Amino acid sequence: MRLGMVGLGRMGANMTRRLVRGGHEVVVTDLSSDNVKQIAGEGAIASASLDDFVSKLGKPRVAWLMVPAGGPTEQTVQALAQCMKSGDIIIDGGNSYFKDDVRRCKQLSEKGIHYVDVGTSGGVWGLERGYCMMIGGPKEVVQLLDPIFKTLAPGRGNIPRTPGRERMAGTAEDGYIHCGPAGAGHFVKMVHNGIEYGLMQAYAEGFDIFHHANSKDLPEEHRYDLNVADIAEVWRRGSVVSSWLLDLTAMALVEDPELSNYSGYVQDSGEGRWTIMAAIEEAVPVEVLSAALYTRFRSRQEHTFAEKILSAMRQKFGGHLEPKARD
Repeated sequence: MRLGMVGLGRMGANMTRRLVRGGHEVVVTDLSSDNVKQIAGEGAIASASLDDFVSKLGKPRVAWLMVPAGGPTEQTVQALAQCMKSGDIIIDGGNSYFKDDVRRCKQLSEKGIHYVDVGTSGGVWGLERGYCMMIGGPKEVVQLLDPIFKTLAPGRGNIPRTPGRERMAGTAEDGYIHCGPAGAGHFVKMVHNGIEYGLMQAYAEGFDIFHHANSKDLPEEHRYDLNVADIAEVWRRGSVVSSWLLDLTAMALVEDPELSNYSGYVQDSGEGRWTIMAAIEEAVPVEVLSAALYTRFRSRQEHTFAEKILSAMRQKFGGHLEPKARD
């Protein structure tokens, strides 16, 4: 299938590579001509401008956006809409706010352009592991795009089947689902990221307790000089708290047990805040998720080992780099 990829950052470039490896024809465009040249050298089709990009797409035209949420996504959607025609499809695979998706879908539908939102999880590891996708948009359009989703998704792999799943249809076991109409995909991804904040915070606080287990403030007989890297590793094997986030934590602790390369400055990308806003609108109590978000705010003022754990996990799963410390 021929489609276009707008944005060749960490995820956009790797998604393009996975699609090309899967036999798709991918037209690419990016603000950086060097990025376009590099990925074209790996089998993608280069374009010199947005007009050139659209002209090289098939019928219907399919353009997948992997650009930063907010202004950049809005500007790119509007620019593409000027070049596309009725029946064409714009896919936002970034981390847009679901209410923006609903608005864009209504706006584009007036021109007959279809809009699909795809919450995409996989980070810098997605090229090999595949991408978990949560999709919103018209059912018939999502079905048309299925070959793309199937290539990007992890597939069933060696994960044991959930008992009873053999009686259920759908693509959830392959790593992607159609969640509902416009905005539903990013809504589910938003809450996914809110939960991610809570899970990361729980690990971080637990390892912080281990890090301070030999504190001089404790009675000597209650002090423990613990090997946190070994604890992370043993928990990966048979423990009920094992997870991919723990795998990444174990990796970071082997590399640097004191996490001296991290300041503990922990950013938030927006979805955590939106999750709390949605919870407020629904009158749903989310004590853990909100506390995890507020801890990230506090991390920008003072840094603990727990915050270094969080920074380490973000760098490992998404390639997120800490900003330089402010004076």
